Amino acid sequence: MASLSDQELQQIIQRVLQRMQGGETLPPAPVPPSPAPANPAPQIAESLPPGSRRVVAVGADHGGFLLKEAIKPYLEELGYAVTDCGTHSKDAVDYPDFAHAVARLVANGEAWRGIVVDGAGIGSCMVANKVPGVRAALCYDLSTAMNSREHNDANVLTLGAGLIGENLAKQIVKAWLSTEFGGGRHARRVDKIKAVEKQYLKS
Repeated sequence: MASLSDQELQQIIQRVLQRMQGGETLPPAPVPPSPAPANPAPQIAESLPPGSRRVVAVGADHGGFLLKEAIKPYLEELGYAVTDCGTHSKDAVDYPDFAHAVARLVANGEAWRGIVVDGAGIGSCMVANKVPGVRAALCYDLSTAMNSREHNDANVLTLGAGLIGENLAKQIVKAWLSTEFGGGRHARRVDKIKAVEKQYLKS
């Protein structure tokens, strides 16, 4: 319960004294306003309503297929909508095709973020970073996941299915998606990344 101010206490005392001396009916004491609720925790995609779920594009080659399939329902549990760019089996395919498909959706705004899985995560990261507007990061633990988002504003995550297990992959995905870009000095550096990219874009 909120405490009364000195002024409110004095008013109550005066009313009590007046009532005792002259029979005045004591009006109800003013109720102090309730304290303002604490600021709610910032919302992340886990709590977004169904109508505004953020789209995460996912893709994998045959080496990352099983891990991609495990990550998809986990993303949906967290409240994200998923666009699956393939592959859809363990048959041998080429990772550049699927990394490019995911990166293209992120670059043109059809997906909020992208996740690509191959055997090591390296090749897919290279491919995704060839797409203008994409900043892909290969992450293999929580520190690299959070750093790539907070410092580099990464918008595509690549994972190596041969290097990490399913449980760690899910932890990385959750941390990466829920970490906000830090801005400040990091924004200046990300702007320089964009400036380098523009130098090599065809007119």
